[in-house]
Amino acid sequence: MRFKDIHGLEATKNLLRTAVKSNHVAHAQLFASMPGAPALLMALAYATYLNCENPTEEDACGDCSSCSKNQKFVHPDVHFIFPVSGTKNVKPIDAESRLFLKEWRGFLLTTPHGNLNDWSEIYGGEGKKAIISTKEKKTIVNNLALKAFEGKFKIMIIWHPELMHKNAANGILKVLEEPPANSLFLLVSEEPDTLLTTIISRTQRLNIPTFTDQELSELLTAAHGVESSRAKQLAHLADGSLRTALYLSAQVEADNFNFFKQWMRLCHQRQMGELVDQADEFAKLTKAAQGTFLKYGLSILREALVSISSTQEKLFRVEGDEKTFAANFGKVISIDQFQKLSALISEAAYHVERNINSKLLFMNLSINISKVFSLK
Repeated sequence: MRFKDIHGLEATKNLLRTAVKSNHVAHAQLFASMPGAPALLMALAYATYLNCENPTEEDACGDCSSCSKNQKFVHPDVHFIFPVSGTKNVKPIDAESRLFLKEWRGFLLTTPHGNLNDWSEIYGGEGKKAIISTKEKKTIVNNLALKAFEGKFKIMIIWHPELMHKNAANGILKVLEEPPANSLFLLVSEEPDTLLTTIISRTQRLNIPTFTDQELSELLTAAHGVESSRAKQLAHLADGSLRTALYLSAQVEADNFNFFKQWMRLCHQRQMGELVDQADEFAKLTKAAQGTFLKYGLSILREALVSISSTQEKLFRVEGDEKTFAANFGKVISIDQFQKLSALISEAAYHVERNINSKLLFMNLSINISKVFSLK
């Protein structure tokens, strides 16, 4: 993994490159992010850059022995700690990172933007709570006690340190504060504020942003072959998460914009017969597509609210027909109606996840939305 493999986020990359060039590399760094941000990818690219034998001003060379090994995640001076659980072949009491390194490398090679659920499916821990056990304390200390085999730095990447057992977290405080020479900790966390304050105080925090809508749209088109207009819609729905965007791309089965526009028109005009037909269409969608549609509806409501409360064009996250519709929609609803509509659709999305009868759900939602439109 190199910086060039991560689309956008140039400001973050530049901060990391500058630290290396100026020889101000902190020995313990916390890569803090929201779910969906490429924090793990950034840590991997940073590790590659740190140990590259022939780095350029912008990136690791990609050709040296160190880069070659880091591309396969087998560099002897880069160690990984990550949450695991028991599986059919590993007892829960025995579960620790070193037993799943083969699966971990496969995860990084095939699903580097994945989350804990994706990781659990790969190593066989579906439905079980993954943690970083107390045993990992010894692994961390022992790995860092050895001299670097061939790299400039010995690097310990801990993914989801917020899931570390308290005893393990307390057990690494000393080495975290005073690691051996040329040893680095890279903690990659989606819930950094839940970490022990003693760990937070020993790390230098770097906030890794999610992709912007434009960056994500460009990435979907260039790297994943998604048609441009659809990529923009998916980027808007995904809130900066490549994983979410790809998931939605695979699941979306309807033209959400036209379906939502027609739905709002029918609700506004109280066309109950046609709403029954539309409820039938909604029920034919998969649960994932139903949830995506309702989330899309919330996003268009957000754009309508922008048109009500602001004249700043830059706040809009949609373009073309969607932007025109949202602006016109904003002209016919009040902020109070917006709040009521958002609450109704959010509640419906909650119930979709719990396998409620989707036809009845959609029809009931349509009736309630019609009532909101009738409010003065």
